[in-house]
Amino acid sequence: MRFALTLLCAVPLLCALLSLCAGDVGDFSECSSFFYRTRPPTGIAGTPICQRYKNRYHFATLYSRERRTPWFSGYVFSLPQGKRPRGEWKYEPQLAKAKADGNMVPFPIPPAKVDQNVVESQAVQKDYTNSSYTRGHLNPNQHHNDTIARRATFTLTNVVPQKLQSNEGPWAKLENNVTKILKEYCLGEAYIVTGVIPYEKDRWLKDEGRVAIPEYMWSAYCCQKYNQNLPDSLTGMFPTFGAIGRNDPNSTQEIVPVDQHQKKEELGYDVRLMELPVLEGYLKMRYRMSISVFDQQCSSA
Repeated sequence: MRFALTLLCAVPLLCALLSLCAGDVGDFSECSSFFYRTRPPTGIAGTPICQRYKNRYHFATLYSRERRTPWFSGYVFSLPQGKRPRGEWKYEPQLAKAKADGNMVPFPIPPAKVDQNVVESQAVQKDYTNSSYTRGHLNPNQHHNDTIARRATFTLTNVVPQKLQSNEGPWAKLENNVTKILKEYCLGEAYIVTGVIPYEKDRWLKDEGRVAIPEYMWSAYCCQKYNQNLPDSLTGMFPTFGAIGRNDPNSTQEIVPVDQHQKKEELGYDVRLMELPVLEGYLKMRYRMSISVFDQQCSSA
């Protein structure tokens, strides 16, 4: 499996010189603030999306048109407030038509009314219906305190096929633990990037060759300003830390070992915590190229 070393961006020089790029697909320049030091992860090729909803940018996603799933989403963490919003699923119109409006759009009802250009350019509701996978958020709604921002995460350009046992089990516990850690000890901005690790040989939702299934999920945070009085249990978890979670109970165990003492329904969906260099090492092993999640590994130097 080979991927280009840099992000792909449509005519970046023309955009910069003539300021003609009003679109939100193809360039991270309008939403670079969602990345540490405004620098997106490097090493994975894809289509940048500045995720806009209600005329506001809420997070950034590197999308794979071929796989119809995101490689990663980057966002700034904020403490969740209120109940989980109603999940009105949306799509990205500019993936279908370059001159379309940049705001994400709710899928029409009934789903049969979805434009064919949308169907060809990205995942749609029908892909996940009657499958054995859930819609797994990369940028979870519970990492935001604004209702509009939380609703913005319900776009299929921010989700991947994730097994229910992972989505509502160990991976959900990881997201909750990150919330607790950052709430208690992060004193400044916390930048989070969450992405996927593909299978060595791609597997597809419903075996239709449309929506690719990840073998693993990964996530990492960067918080430069934090409480120095950390408990022993959090030693080494600042300014940055990461994790990889299994999305397939039958995967081998060299990346994430299986804890045989887990609950039966969660067995094989383990999440392994690890330092950022270790995480990037596993990404390099699977992507077969160097990948940098945070500029200078979230170093203050």
